[in-house]
Amino acid sequence: MTAIKHALQRDIFTPNDERLLSIVNVCKAGKKKKNCFLCATVTTERPVQVNVVKVKKSDKGDFYKRQTAWVLRDLAVVDAKDAIKENPEFDLHFDKVYKWVASSIAEKNTFISCLWKLNQRYIRKKIDFINVSSQLLEVVDEYQELSAREEQDIEIMMEGCEYAISNAEAFADKLSRELQVLDGANIQSIMASEKQVNILMKLLDEALKEVDQIELKLSSYEEMLQSVKEQMDQISESNHLIQLSNTNNLKLLSEIEFLVNHMDLAKGHIKALHEGDLSSSRGIEACTNAADALLQCMNVALQPGHEMLQAVKQQQQRFSDLREQFARRLASHLNNVFVQQGHDQSSTLAQHSIELTLPNHHPFHRDLLRYAKLMEWLKNTDYGKYEGLTVNYMDYLSRLYEREIKDFFEVAKIKMTGASKEGKKFATLPRKESAVKQETESLHGSSGKLTGSTSSLNKLTVQSSGNRRSQSSSLLDMGNMSTSDLDVADRTKFDKIFEQVLSELEPLCLAEQDFISKFFKLQQHLSIPGTPMDVDGGTLSRIHSTGGSQSITSENHMIRQMMIKIFRCVEPELNNLIALGDKIDSFNSLYMLVKMSHHVWTAQNVDPTSFLSTTLGNVLVTVKRNFDKCISNQIKQMEDVKISKKSKVGILPFVAEFEEFAALAESIFKNAERRGDLDKAYLKLIRAVFMNVEKVANESQKTPRDVVMMENFHHIFATLSRLKISCLEAEKKEAKQKYTDHLQSYVIYSLGQPLEKLNHFFEGVEARVAQGVREEEVSYQLAFNKQELRKVIKEYPGKEVKKGLDNLYKKVDKHLCEEENLLQVVWHSMQDEFIRQYKHFEGLIARCYPGSGITMEFTIQDILDYFSSIAQSH
Repeated sequence: MTAIKHALQRDIFTPNDERLLSIVNVCKAGKKKKNCFLCATVTTERPVQVNVVKVKKSDKGDFYKRQTAWVLRDLAVVDAKDAIKENPEFDLHFDKVYKWVASSIAEKNTFISCLWKLNQRYIRKKIDFINVSSQLLEVVDEYQELSAREEQDIEIMMEGCEYAISNAEAFADKLSRELQVLDGANIQSIMASEKQVNILMKLLDEALKEVDQIELKLSSYEEMLQSVKEQMDQISESNHLIQLSNTNNLKLLSEIEFLVNHMDLAKGHIKALHEGDLSSSRGIEACTNAADALLQCMNVALQPGHEMLQAVKQQQQRFSDLREQFARRLASHLNNVFVQQGHDQSSTLAQHSIELTLPNHHPFHRDLLRYAKLMEWLKNTDYGKYEGLTVNYMDYLSRLYEREIKDFFEVAKIKMTGASKEGKKFATLPRKESAVKQETESLHGSSGKLTGSTSSLNKLTVQSSGNRRSQSSSLLDMGNMSTSDLDVADRTKFDKIFEQVLSELEPLCLAEQDFISKFFKLQQHLSIPGTPMDVDGGTLSRIHSTGGSQSITSENHMIRQMMIKIFRCVEPELNNLIALGDKIDSFNSLYMLVKMSHHVWTAQNVDPTSFLSTTLGNVLVTVKRNFDKCISNQIKQMEDVKISKKSKVGILPFVAEFEEFAALAESIFKNAERRGDLDKAYLKLIRAVFMNVEKVANESQKTPRDVVMMENFHHIFATLSRLKISCLEAEKKEAKQKYTDHLQSYVIYSLGQPLEKLNHFFEGVEARVAQGVREEEVSYQLAFNKQELRKVIKEYPGKEVKKGLDNLYKKVDKHLCEEENLLQVVWHSMQDEFIRQYKHFEGLIARCYPGSGITMEFTIQDILDYFSSIAQSH
């Protein structure tokens, strides 16, 4: 390779003033192997230009020729393919990628290393060398450029030998020989200075002796320092032990002070826990402070190992005994307070029984709230006793409230039915002898719904200070008295009683719920070791969560469950009262729906998940069901109504009763929350009224169908116009249209009877014209000639017409009912229609009998006089 390099330098690069720095024998990758050489060169002239030249043998093979050259600054990437594993392939990225395979890995590495050095020295734009071993890339700082003097000396030396460039081997031999001559001269010079060397060696020996003496002194000093070091180590170790002892003593003192300060309960607190008066405010406060102090002592966060101390164990046991004794004493006292307060509350029951009011539990709550902090302490320290107190409170209070609420509802029922007796207190009567108890016994049941025989319910009567009457069970009960006979005062009285019942229940439930929340500390959601509470058969059941862990359920849920247990009789009693009210008068369902809806809405605004909201919501469902049942019964009774065949129909009962229902409902539902329910009921009722009016009109034998339709739809239209019910605007328009249509139909039909032959004659004339006969030719028809016309007209002189109208008036008077007062309206319509027919007949005579001079024997003025005199005479 050296000979090839010399040949290429001589034949190709020297003539071009270039110096060859590195060469590699390559062939193109992936093709048939045609070897060539890649050469890295630099120009001898400045500025220096670095090139990569491709050299190839000629086809004859006796010399090399320059094929392609690239400027090194155009080289972008040198890819060695693999930096770890040796690989002869490499790529050069110029304007395109050139892939090469070197003949040997050493040549490839030498060539890439040369390119790296040239890039670092001459090219400002750095070339990317990828997949190249770091060993091939020399650091630029390690390259030392020849100084100007060195470069000049080399040039002078090469100029002295003409073949320095053409024959490098001869030049190298010459330089080697000259180096040998220089080495020999150096050795001779050294040998000439032997004397100076001997003197130097002597001085070195003396220096070594001095060094030995210094080392001896240093050894002695070192021994002395070692002794001092041992003593200092002993002193340091002693000081460390003293510091460690002091630190331990301080820590021990701190632990003792911590235990004494945090696990020592004052004698006053101990005495309060043992003997504190739980019935006085001062004693309760002392016991509360002592219980809190005890809880702090028991909950102190001990450090690891404290619990192993015997004194700590004894103190903890002492605290546990104190807690157990005080918890037992507190639970016993609170149970006694529950009983005592209940007896005091029961003593006032008779006073409230004669009035429609519920006893006030505020004093009871006020006295018990003094123990609220102690209840919280008991909840956190002994959950079993806390739970037992909760169960006992619910059991006792549920019985107390049940007595109060049942007596309260008995008074309400007596007031509703009017069965109370003045001067006699309800509380003095045995419950089994209560009249209302006997009469409404069938209303009581587990579900609170109406049960029992109808006969027992029918015994209930509503009595007023004057006359007494039985209420029908439905608005449209045709077999009993009409609802128009119902006493409005009784309904108002029922509304006030029902409102008072709800108004008394609401504050009672809210006050009890607020007390439970404060007394049993159930405002927050806590995770307390123990058992969650749920009412089941009068006891609190244990609910275990999965994984064995126990957690208390939602505090709101606990409050609701306690309220359900305490006020378990509220919903059945309300349902019984609702059933009684519905039995007394089905109109009461309207009052109850409005009142109950308002109270449910109010309760839900306060707390939609509370016991009061849920209970009233359930009762509201029952009220709404009764309301819907009332509407359904009314519709059914409309369908079952029967009209007497011997008397005229007039205004149908259910039409009049719908008016009464609507008037009452509008007064009750004014600004009510459940207005939508009434609107739906209106639509059902009015459609049923429309349908059954038509049904009765079709079945009527004595009264003409048009009269039944006209009078009843006029009444409906008047009712809807007066009440202005927005959801029935379409029905109001429909009623008016039906009234107008049937009025017109009745008038036309009735007027055909007094002038029957004349009407028949002109109907024949119109029929001929309709068949195509010209109007002026009708008089030539045999049946409708002038002679026939005169004959018909002579049969209806003024006197006969008036007589026929008089008979018509009497017939209309028999058909129409007095309550609707439509006689004059109908008579006026008949007058207008008669005049219209008269003008129509005159028009036909003028068109079909022109020039005949035939006229009616009465005029329009005569008609007006006839109708006026007939109306005045009757």
